[in-house]
Amino acid sequence: MATLGIDFGTSNTAAGVMAAGHPHLITVEPGRKTLPTSVFFDYDRKVTTYGSVANAALIDGREGRFMRALKSVLGTPLMREKRQIAYERLTLIEVVARFLRMIRERAEAETGQTYDTALSGRPVRFHSTDTARNAQAEVDLRDAYMLAGYKDVSFMFEPEAAALASGPLAKGELGLIVDIGGGTSDFSIFERNGDATRIIASHGVRVGGTDFDRAISISEVMPLLGRGAEVRNALGQGRHVAPNAIFNDLATWQKIPFVYTGENRQMAADFAKLGIDPALFARLKVVLEMELGHDIAFAVETGKIQLNQPDLAEAGIDLRVIEPALWAQLTQAGMDNVLAIHAGQIADCARETLEIAGVSASQIGTIVFVGGSSLLKVVEDIMIAMFPGAALERAEAFTAVADGLAIAASRDLPL
Repeated sequence: MATLGIDFGTSNTAAGVMAAGHPHLITVEPGRKTLPTSVFFDYDRKVTTYGSVANAALIDGREGRFMRALKSVLGTPLMREKRQIAYERLTLIEVVARFLRMIRERAEAETGQTYDTALSGRPVRFHSTDTARNAQAEVDLRDAYMLAGYKDVSFMFEPEAAALASGPLAKGELGLIVDIGGGTSDFSIFERNGDATRIIASHGVRVGGTDFDRAISISEVMPLLGRGAEVRNALGQGRHVAPNAIFNDLATWQKIPFVYTGENRQMAADFAKLGIDPALFARLKVVLEMELGHDIAFAVETGKIQLNQPDLAEAGIDLRVIEPALWAQLTQAGMDNVLAIHAGQIADCARETLEIAGVSASQIGTIVFVGGSSLLKVVEDIMIAMFPGAALERAEAFTAVADGLAIAASRDLPL
């Protein structure tokens, strides 16, 4: 039976097999080896689209339900709740299963092989401290693979897969995988003996790129919609601060599809009448009525990426979809401040990985950056500060996990 290596990510997904002794990544979209982990249920056409096509449907304003960051919901009760999603009643496990089936079908169409089994990447920890929820997340993902038509699936820690695909190490030195994905941050310390890779320790924490987006959105965008603003009491004198819940959910990728309720829309309409600054809540009302939460999330993500360009100290978050000429300014210093807590959690996890391995920072000769968020300046800066003597490897940040899964699947490695 042929085995397909699948890096099912919070933000992006890739798949690979071995061909002529080298990892071969499947063309999962025309001209691309990765695709956004996005799903769009089109109301009018009653079809489901994936990846960049799903993103385009949202941006083009098609009527439907858009979903992203479903990996972050694994292990929670939300995964098994049957709910109306566009024109069907589905669980989120069924939604993930359809996405995984699509990956298999595209791999089979390209290679002419039948893939009955999968080797799936998984974070070291789906959830940082909740052991039961962490275990349930793998159960949920396994069930999704089974619903997608696979006969069997094995799992491998994503940073350990990336270690298999990394470059050579100098004799006696250790390597460190720094895998900052959309939902989690994972670390593996490893050594090499010829072609053999030995994992010394792996560790992880539930912090990733979508958490960065959420923090930036809450700090820089949501105040423009009324977060922290005061509202007059509907009855009697006095005023109160608008509740944070609606703003926190609007800033959270996986919760956005569920904020467009009648109750939330009515609340925004009331605040637009009673707000001390009604223009702020008028924007919130527009966002809920026009279902613009994902448009905001994409704008925040784009601003974050733009600001990571060399020698750029300031960028804008384009919110003109809400109101003409509306932008939120984002500076490098401001973003570093907003992300300081998350950066500290990542640094702590890296230190804990060293402790688990029983090695010192000076023994790490090469740091391999994996995942798009690992390339953010705030992450790179803390790694350089912790490992000043280490060489930095960034070449295959977006595909290293899929490459490693393809290698592991071909070798039938113990998982």
